[in-house]
Order: sequence, then structure tokens, then C-alpha cells
Amino acid sequence: MFGFSIFMNQPLSNEKKSYIEKMKTIGFTGIFTSLHIPEDDAATYYSRLIELGTEAKKNNLNLMIDISGDALSKAGFSIDRLDELKHIGVTALRMDYHISNDTIAKCSHHMTVGLNASTITQHDIDDLIKHKANFKHLEAWHNYYPRPETGLDKTWYLEKNQWLKENGFTIQGFVPGDNDLRGPLYEGLPTLEEHRYIHPLASALDLANQLTDDIYIGDGGLSEVTQSQFKEFLQNDTLTLHVNTIDEEFSSLFLGQHHNRQDEARDVVRSANARFKQIPDIPPKKNLPRLKGSVTLDNHAYLRYMGELQIAKRDLVKDDKVNVVAYVIEKDIPIIDHIKAGMRYELRKDDDNE
Repeated sequence: MFGFSIFMNQPLSNEKKSYIEKMKTIGFTGIFTSLHIPEDDAATYYSRLIELGTEAKKNNLNLMIDISGDALSKAGFSIDRLDELKHIGVTALRMDYHISNDTIAKCSHHMTVGLNASTITQHDIDDLIKHKANFKHLEAWHNYYPRPETGLDKTWYLEKNQWLKENGFTIQGFVPGDNDLRGPLYEGLPTLEEHRYIHPLASALDLANQLTDDIYIGDGGLSEVTQSQFKEFLQNDTLTLHVNTIDEEFSSLFLGQHHNRQDEARDVVRSANARFKQIPDIPPKKNLPRLKGSVTLDNHAYLRYMGELQIAKRDLVKDDKVNVVAYVIEKDIPIIDHIKAGMRYELRKDDDNE
């Protein structure tokens, strides 16, 4: 499942309402927001949460709100009046520090509760059992980390998730957005530090490989292009790569949709379709070093392999039998690592450089 964040530091604009509708159409199923951001004015949360809840209900989206301590009461709500929250569209509470396991257990009988995945211990689980928590309504939600260098280590994250899975939890993590980054630092909101400046879709696919069930965009927005890439993935199982062409002559052979071969190569993504097209004679030219992200066509010196289309998955030396015809744009290069055996992908000309 994929979700996104909407923050309440300002009124919900028509533009943001349209964004919510579009994200729902793309295939996102949940909204995350927070009631305890130090830079925000908590006095504005009451009306803004009601407005956000209305939009969530209208679009049939889950709404998780992050709380700690007295955050609910400061916003004009109460942990003792969960029906009021459910009525306005809140479907879950992520409970962080200064909330007792007894309170968490009681709330778990009324709605979904997200625990802090990074800090929960066996003692907490035992305590929740003692207080008769409804574990069917408990989930493990990791934090996002606004400050560079403080995001989680991937090895530690996977080990923690393995333990959480052994204890029956659904796991959630965050990846950064690439639009409307949240202040005051504007450095992305990832769970894993290595994702901080990486493409949101590539980061999401990587989190999915680390036993993460639900993946949310931490920041307040995705660019139009990235929204389109998520849409192609969620609706058509297709990974879209934008390329800058350096040889237009054979663009019809490489632009468009392809499937990676089922016998996945170590060094390159090999198109299963390319050599079955009507292939013209391809003379040698632009026989350049093949940096990661290079799109190549084998020329006639490769005999029956002429027309073979590849994307370099790592840096490779130049080959006089291989023409470099395009380069995947830098932002999209991390997506290449997630084109697995048999997967569909599309090479699309980068509009920004036309």
C-alpha cells in the first residue's frame, strides 16, 4: 500500500485538494499528518483536521494522525473521545512518546494504532499483552528524519523489521518527496538516510524490499513527472525511465515499452523485445564508455545480436560493437536497479531537454 503526507501548517488550498484527488486516482490509499510539529500553531489544527478529514472521507482514503503527549488536547480533541475523531474521518492514530501502553491498549479496541516501529521493545509487547491490547489493530510505523545524517541505517532497519514481522506487525516507512518539501530544513523526510536525495519511486521500491508493507511519501508533494511514474507503476506495473537521446536515427528502436528478459543479466537490462523488431543495418558509431544508465544498441559488428537493446546497470568499458544512443537522466538512474526479471519498463524522452 502507498500513502502520502498532507501537513496542516497552512489551510487546505484548492490546489492541495486537487492533489489529494489525483493521488487517490493514481492508486494511493492513505494520508498521513501530524499534530505535533514544533513549527506549527496547534491552535489551527482543529479546523484544519476537520477539513482534511472531510477530504479523506470524500476520497475514501485512510487518515493517520501522529500524536504524542497532549497533542490531541492542544488541538481541541481528546483521546477519550475517539468516536469524534472517527466521525471527522480519522481512521488511525500513531502514538509516540509520553503515551502509556495502557492508553494504547484501550485505543486499539476502537481504531488502528500505529506504534513507533524503531523504539518498540519486547517489554512493550509484553506490557500491551498484559493490558489486553487488540493486536489486530496495532501497526509498526517508522519515523521520518528531517535532519540530514540522522535517517536509519538500512541493515539495522531490515533487522528491526524482521523482528517486527516475527511479532506479527504490519510495517510502515517513509520515503522523501520531490516537491513541497517540508520546512524548516527542506532536506526530505525519509526513514532511511540513503534515500534522502533519491528518487521517491526508487526509494519506495527499495523500502518494499526491506519488509515494508505500507510506504508513505514523507514530504508534502510529488512532482507531476514523479506522480506519472507512480501511476505507471501502480496501474500498469511499468517503470518509466526518462532519457536524453544522443542518436536520433534509431530512436524508434529504443523509445517506448520493453520487457526485461526473464533470465536477468548481472550487468545490463536486456530488452526481450528489441531484436524481434524490424532491424535496419546499424553501423558502428558513438562507441563510448558505457556509464550506468547508458542506453545501447548493438551494431552490425555484433552479427546476430545487432539491434540488441540494453541499459547499463553499472559502468562498463567501451565496446566497438556497441553504440551508445541515449542516457537515462540522473534522477531516474536509481530506478534501474528495480527492473527485475520479466518486468515491463518504458524509455521516454525527457521533456525538460527537448
